[in-house]
Amino acid sequence: MAELPNDEQPQVDAATAVAARDTVEPDEWLRRQRHSAAHVLAQVMLQIFPDAKLAIGPPIDTGFYYDFLLPRPLTPGDLKDLEKRMKKEAKRGHKFVWEEVPGDAARQQFADQPFKLELIEQFTEESDTVGICTHADFTDLCRGGHVQHTKQLGYFKLMSTAGAYWRGDENKPQLQRVYGALFSQKDELAAHLERLEEAARRDHRRLGRELGLFTFSEDIGAGIPLFLPKGEIIRHEIESYTRDVQTRKGFDHVWTGHIAKRQLYEKSGHIDNYDSDMFPPMVDGDNEYFLKPMNCPSHMTLFKAELHSYRELPIRYSEFATLYRYERSGVLSGLTRVRSLTQDDCHIFCMEAQITSEFLLCLEIVQEEMATFGLDLRVALSLPGEEEEGKYVAAPEKWDAAVEALRTAMKASGLEYTEEVGEAAFYGPKADFFALDALGREWQLSTIQVDLIQPERIGCEYIGEDGDKHTPVVLHRAVVGSTERFMGVLIEHWAGNFPAWLAPVQARLVPIADRHLDYANKVAAQAKALGLRVDVDAGGERMQAKIRNGQLQKIPYLLVVGDTEEEANSVAVRKRGGEDLGVQDVEAFLAELSQEIEERRRDD
Repeated sequence: MAELPNDEQPQVDAATAVAARDTVEPDEWLRRQRHSAAHVLAQVMLQIFPDAKLAIGPPIDTGFYYDFLLPRPLTPGDLKDLEKRMKKEAKRGHKFVWEEVPGDAARQQFADQPFKLELIEQFTEESDTVGICTHADFTDLCRGGHVQHTKQLGYFKLMSTAGAYWRGDENKPQLQRVYGALFSQKDELAAHLERLEEAARRDHRRLGRELGLFTFSEDIGAGIPLFLPKGEIIRHEIESYTRDVQTRKGFDHVWTGHIAKRQLYEKSGHIDNYDSDMFPPMVDGDNEYFLKPMNCPSHMTLFKAELHSYRELPIRYSEFATLYRYERSGVLSGLTRVRSLTQDDCHIFCMEAQITSEFLLCLEIVQEEMATFGLDLRVALSLPGEEEEGKYVAAPEKWDAAVEALRTAMKASGLEYTEEVGEAAFYGPKADFFALDALGREWQLSTIQVDLIQPERIGCEYIGEDGDKHTPVVLHRAVVGSTERFMGVLIEHWAGNFPAWLAPVQARLVPIADRHLDYANKVAAQAKALGLRVDVDAGGERMQAKIRNGQLQKIPYLLVVGDTEEEANSVAVRKRGGEDLGVQDVEAFLAELSQEIEERRRDD
């Protein structure tokens, strides 16, 4: 069960809380509670570490955090002490008082806080004054937005610590970030803590170890996963299914290697717009080679290798390619954030008049595959920001045309979507598909992007109906995104309980005694002849222990065999989770299992 706040948790002052909430929206009230709690955390941190240097402490989706430069690493005991002190301060009902002060006064107030002084310099570039907020004997630099007093904080719990670079720059001091969860109601906090416990049970890093799927090695390097045989089976099934769907929909599969010369990425714009995410070059004489961060320049080079007519368009290239991106070590996380990733990358070369039909074809593939994997989708159009000069390739007319084409295609699809400004790729707008997992979390997986810029820069051309040369439009498309990330999402979505078609071991024979081993091997051989992934538990443990082991390995079907089953050419079938499906004829069961796998059925 989730650990609820103890009896020292301050009870919210109901009358004043209601009066205060009447003046703001509920979401804004919750934001103010979380923001105020961050101030109280900083207050009590100074009680323990008077020389602590304070950075920032914003509200976040589930609570708040605050970054500190401290004389030593925090311990779990420190978190308990901090939380206890926060609750004591909250019960005292300190009022929050916000005011604007001149920049010089703020500099004097925070003379011993270097991070605050840096922020003051930034703020005073726009205004002569800065905001500060005081409660009890603590004052913090602040832009405002608080509850009236500390008895209105709500229900909170300090959760964890993590490292965080100041301003997100690895060349600047590394701080200690303290996370807290906070909700207005006690049952909301309890539900959140329960969700976190369930997420921990589903953590793909833990399940990956327990199920023998993948590992990492210091000898290989951070962010580069190594897949064990069972993990590679899952990878192969995901990729084979995607390849089959793409082939059926008219895509051709290609291969373009792992490296390319600097000149290619200069033409494409990656050197100017993406170089911080690329590994350093490998030098060979006068040439520099880069590990591929993207497939698009290579696919466009492949398109250029032959002369094309408008009659051939659209041309659809697809490739499962391993790409390499220099993700900073602090953001690496299991399979969901890696440096070596395998992408189901596709590029469609078409005419502008074909954008809508090709977009809808890509959308069909995304919807079909996500339905097979049991994931619901939300769609967002990622558009350029108006005030982010330098983030995008400068070609206003092409950007306008690409955005309009994408909006037209989305409207034609009939799907609801939102627009998110500032999230476009550097070369064009895109439709991003967010999958919703079993815990209600969103994962950005699939994407369809419209590109009117890179093809011209790289020199892609086709001969039009008028006999002249024209530049094709390119649609960039990925369904699962990266195999690694998608696999991590699926592990957590299903808690390791893969449907039979995706499970590394689809059924296991469990002989009751050693004398039944030959019959178990005979049935396993029949299953393997049908292409099924079946093994036999030939260990010396008792039957119940073998069944327990099979359940822990989350094998879809356990087939118990003894004297009765051998005489009747049958198996006693137990489904994952303990359901007893009774004794079944071997051939009938194997035929049904084969049908289940062929149809890619899900347990849900």
